[in-house]
Amino acid sequence: MKAFADLLDRLVLTPSRNGKLKLLADYFRTVPDPDRGYGLAAIAGTLDLKSVKPALLRELVLERMDEVLFRYSYDYVGDLAETIALVWDQERKERIDGAHQPRLSDVVVRMNALGRTEVRAAVRDLLDRLDPSARFAFIKLATGGLRIGVSARLAKQALADFSGCDVTEIETLWHGLEPPYEPLFAWLEGRAGRPVLATPAIFHSVMLANPVGEGDLDGLDPADFAAEWKWDGIRVQLSASGTTRRLYSRSGDDISAAFPDVLGAMTFEGVVDGELLVGGTARSNSATRTFSDLQQRLNRKTVNARMLDDYPAFVRAYDILFDGEADVRPENFATRRARLTDLIDRAPHDRFDLSPLVPFESWAELDVLRTAPPDPVIEGVMIKRLDSAYQAGRLKGPWFKWKRDPFNVDAVLMYAQRGHGKRSSYYSDFTFGVWAHAPENGPDGDMLVPVGKAYFGFTDAELEVLDRFVRNNTVERFGPVRAVRAEPDFGFVVEVAFEGINRSTRHKSGVAMRFPRIARLRQDKLPRQADRLETLMALIEAREG
Repeated sequence: MKAFADLLDRLVLTPSRNGKLKLLADYFRTVPDPDRGYGLAAIAGTLDLKSVKPALLRELVLERMDEVLFRYSYDYVGDLAETIALVWDQERKERIDGAHQPRLSDVVVRMNALGRTEVRAAVRDLLDRLDPSARFAFIKLATGGLRIGVSARLAKQALADFSGCDVTEIETLWHGLEPPYEPLFAWLEGRAGRPVLATPAIFHSVMLANPVGEGDLDGLDPADFAAEWKWDGIRVQLSASGTTRRLYSRSGDDISAAFPDVLGAMTFEGVVDGELLVGGTARSNSATRTFSDLQQRLNRKTVNARMLDDYPAFVRAYDILFDGEADVRPENFATRRARLTDLIDRAPHDRFDLSPLVPFESWAELDVLRTAPPDPVIEGVMIKRLDSAYQAGRLKGPWFKWKRDPFNVDAVLMYAQRGHGKRSSYYSDFTFGVWAHAPENGPDGDMLVPVGKAYFGFTDAELEVLDRFVRNNTVERFGPVRAVRAEPDFGFVVEVAFEGINRSTRHKSGVAMRFPRIARLRQDKLPRQADRLETLMALIEAREG
């Protein structure tokens, strides 16, 4: 565990991308199998470790520590794993320092072999044997979510850096391999040939688009590009080979169980890239429903007959990666589009349709179209070079996304919670609200109602300002959450940008924002000048109309 724990400590304290890449590459180069493979899996989010609930960890630490002291410690540190790692049984430090530190692979194998009744004793034993740094690493592994500022893509780039192999090749193989990735490391180090995938019906890393920035389209000929509508669903990948049928999210999560209606209609073989939507039938774009409707189907292990009837799912196809067993990713977009058209023509039209191309002759004409699309479920346009191959990752140039301008409202901070990783000492997760009429407060009475939560969009300097306000103006605490002072004439106003808004029965306000972020700090405004719930409802009504 020591090498992995040291890696986590250094990654948390290293802000630069290049610095993190060097740390990862050195780890993969110097740590033996299978430890480095399990470390890679933990960082990339593919490690399947027996789940240890935070409640169990709290129970174990409270066996040896006063509850009030633990709460104060947790509030000060801000991260459960770090708190337990620091306070665990400090009076036995001499015995811990002299104890044997198990290898990462030993910990993974042991935890995965445990029965349900053995978990408590095993976790207690490991916490006793590990030093504070290794305890922190173990708890992060066991509870999931390292939050160290390293993505799976960055880990794969580090593999490329240490081996000299192309990261695209690593991406191509990635989802056909499993931890601890020993065949992958053998190939990367030249000790074995390139691993062979048994079937193309696995997840293949998707091609991503870059947002259109200032001047990005200058000098580019519109005739070299095709445009499609950008739909407000979720990016998915359909994989079919033989009797295997799978539906994956853009990050590679298998979501097949929640969409048996889509899988059951897959009569073709190959791998297709598209958008998962709800409510469309027979190529009718106008029948497509909102993202909130799609959310009714997401993150479910099973769906009942009523759910299938009320929220019928379908896939709007964008691209094709495999046509049967043939890998067509090296072909250009125009050729792949012809293949995709033929495939979708043969597929059931109530579950699959083809993303229509948007005719345009100039960037100015396309700009008008993307700002006023014909359907409220359209977020903007996608722009793709006709000669582009399908390549994993976000390359600059082949594909662009040009979204509608975001919506903006002024809202008031209501609650705050500490962040994770390098933000664990700051209040960086903010819930904000707008004013709504409250009959219980009289005919002219108003109250703030929460409408969203955001944890990005602000600079480090602005985070310092927000954190200071939370600490100086906390009025109530709910576990790790602080309620802050928010009155008509005193509070903190922020400008919130968001991509879309829908009705929601899950939220007290009745609305749900899509991708909210804090765009500006409005310290020039009083809370009474913030927006009202009626403003957000008007946006929804205009969209529905």
